[in-house]
Amino acid sequence: MVFELAVPSGAVGSRPHVARPGERGDWRTNYLRRIVVTDVIVVAVSVLFAQLFALGTSSPRPLVWDPALDLPNTVLSVGIVVAWSILLGWKDSRSRGTVGAGGAEYRRLVSATLHLFGLIAIVSLALRVEATYDYLTVALPLGLAGLAATRMMWRGHTARSRALGRYRHSVLVVGGPDAARAIAAAFSRDHLHGYDVVGVCTATGPDPGAPATIRVGDREIPVAGDDRSVVRAARRTGADTVVVMATDRLGPHDIRRLAWDLDTVGAELIVAPGVMDISGTRMSSQLLAGMPMLHIEKPRYDRALSLSKAVFDICFASLALTLIAPALLVVAVVVKLTSKGPVFYLSERIGMDGKPFRMIKFRSMYVHADREIAALIAGNGGNPLFFKLENDPRVTPVGRFLRKYSVDELPQFFNVLRRDMSVVGPRPQVRREVRSYNGVTRRRLLVRPGVTGLWQVSGRSDLAPEESVELDLSYVENWSMLLDLRIIAKTVRAVAEGDGAY
Repeated sequence: MVFELAVPSGAVGSRPHVARPGERGDWRTNYLRRIVVTDVIVVAVSVLFAQLFALGTSSPRPLVWDPALDLPNTVLSVGIVVAWSILLGWKDSRSRGTVGAGGAEYRRLVSATLHLFGLIAIVSLALRVEATYDYLTVALPLGLAGLAATRMMWRGHTARSRALGRYRHSVLVVGGPDAARAIAAAFSRDHLHGYDVVGVCTATGPDPGAPATIRVGDREIPVAGDDRSVVRAARRTGADTVVVMATDRLGPHDIRRLAWDLDTVGAELIVAPGVMDISGTRMSSQLLAGMPMLHIEKPRYDRALSLSKAVFDICFASLALTLIAPALLVVAVVVKLTSKGPVFYLSERIGMDGKPFRMIKFRSMYVHADREIAALIAGNGGNPLFFKLENDPRVTPVGRFLRKYSVDELPQFFNVLRRDMSVVGPRPQVRREVRSYNGVTRRRLLVRPGVTGLWQVSGRSDLAPEESVELDLSYVENWSMLLDLRIIAKTVRAVAEGDGAY
């Protein structure tokens, strides 16, 4: 395998020019500088406040700092500020691959802070230094909260900038068409990272007898070359990031050489392991025989059936029903007075292990609406999986409001108490949907369905059926209590906005 080297003509034998991030207009350089500045400001203010607090407890003039009267504390404060700032960088809380998305940034930020103050506590106990007490009780919580708040502020700034088309990465994907489609689809769903696929390099390059693009959703992505001309394709497309999927013609030495060559144009290299929808808690990387390896734990579906989840479900549902009881009564009266029929709608759903149960909802449709379902499915493509109509004629005016804000789903907490459902889980399935399942889709039945779930906070009814299934399967394989809490928090926001529900 031979990749072209970016050696300027007339400079044979000389060291090739390396395009640094600033030369490619890399916004991340300025972004990281701003984070460093705000980190130092927060650390300095929290340590200063701790010293002022310490002086105020023994001074006749509280919160008045006179360095000449307290030189040892001043030196200690400066040392803590310097050590704290350095440790935040040393623990990679400001690395390019960490900041801006995911939880690793916050975990490393907390780790650096606790390591520093843990060391301070040990030294103060060993040397009987009482002056550090105020730093532990004031600077630690104040600084940690301030650091997290400023990081959230910068993330919000980044998200707003990316919505306007700034702060984005241009990505060139190296791999087969299927891999390119999968990566492009994943990046389009996750706008937080700001990756845009601008080109693809396949094993053979553009096919003379076929269009020189691959279609991903409503986008046409150009095939910019083959896997022997990656550097040239990166220059031509303006890509600042190259994502490589495993191919038959790219071995370990080829990828290392590619990293060298991409450095000459200032582009970064990401090697994708070729797995999708795997939780970070199931993955760990390690270096074996000089090669980086990704270890993936096997799926443990029994975790979503744990005692802790059952206890959480019962406690959460009981508390929720207690708090919303007055609202449930008002909704029941409105449903009864605005259309003929019962207040509640009992519908058969297929639960865990394929067992049917009766799910309770506020009635949002006219009576006997189920009789029209077959005709509506046939008239709208004939796909029974996750059948939904944006303007369903069977829904009552009040029902449209109830559905928009998911108020009709609230009585399902009674199903949670009966252990037919969980607070969080895959979408409850009707029998016609289950009949269309294949062996993969049927894995959704390994756990209890939920009042809310991963697909509800990822687009709700606007998602394609295949995307909803993938999200539910990802939840089943990667369950954790933290994931449940995150989904509940996102559900509150999604319901309040009322987007994607009908």
